[in-house]
Amino acid sequence: MKIAWTALLLLSLAGCGTPSFLITPISNASELDKITVEDGEAFGGNIAVIPVEGTLIDSRAESLLQPGENPLNLFIQQLDEIAKDESVKAVVLRVNSPGGSVTTSDTMYDALVRFRQKTHKPVIASAQEVDASGAYYVSCGADKIVVAPTSIVGSIGVIFESFDFEDTLAKLGIQPVVVKSAPLKDMGSPFKHLDPQAEAIMQDMVDEYFGRFQGIVFSNRPVKDPATMTLVTDGRVFSGTRAVQLGLADATGHLNDAIDLARQMAAAPGAGVIMFKRPYAYTGSIYAEMPSPVPADHTSTSKDLNLRLPLSESMPTGFYYLWKP
Repeated sequence: MKIAWTALLLLSLAGCGTPSFLITPISNASELDKITVEDGEAFGGNIAVIPVEGTLIDSRAESLLQPGENPLNLFIQQLDEIAKDESVKAVVLRVNSPGGSVTTSDTMYDALVRFRQKTHKPVIASAQEVDASGAYYVSCGADKIVVAPTSIVGSIGVIFESFDFEDTLAKLGIQPVVVKSAPLKDMGSPFKHLDPQAEAIMQDMVDEYFGRFQGIVFSNRPVKDPATMTLVTDGRVFSGTRAVQLGLADATGHLNDAIDLARQMAAAPGAGVIMFKRPYAYTGSIYAEMPSPVPADHTSTSKDLNLRLPLSESMPTGFYYLWKP
């Protein structure tokens, strides 16, 4: 052993440098850890906090080093874990999102409603900075909605966005070549003007999705007056205080207030607070960030470092329940 250490020292002095080691944490990507963020009384049960944050879309978000989390997958997995955990007496959604795709928002709402029907555990949505559009759609699946007085709430509506490069390409002498099976196969393409027939079809789809959103609001919130419904569904946003006045939320308060309401509705005044997170995620408080990217697969033999630039606006073309100021 003494000879080995002497040899290592000599190699270092000879210019080989100090040996360095790369330690990579290995994680089961499908695993969730149950983390206590606030202790409760013995046998008092727990309130589970689920983050609903960022753009809600059924794909992995881009992170700097590798793909991040799929918000839909994580949400469903957290609900499943909570449904199996008898210690959890109620759930608080920590919402901070401008919304997302129509289908993802609807899927998360449906999963939340099914969870409530199956478990009978109270669910409270707690709006942080933003609870808009698709995020508000999801919040409508909760028993109660609590918003900060300064939260941004609303943006009830549907949006489809594309670009029209046809004239720009013509100035550059570029003409797209499209071989298609029918005239509407490239409907909404940015390489051609949106013709009246295609625009009418897409408007019909927007109206259909908008009607679905209105129905969700009408069936879950005390907004029955036609004039008020027209006001709250014209796409605008409201402060949290105004949202309560209009019936879009039940009370103003912060995350601690929502947790206290969850304790009250679950008849569990001594409940602690837990979260289900990926390993290595920060869990310092009830406001802890979303999980960090999943560590690299230990089975990979690649020596390349894949750097990715997070592009928040890089989303698939489609229909969105999304607030885009």
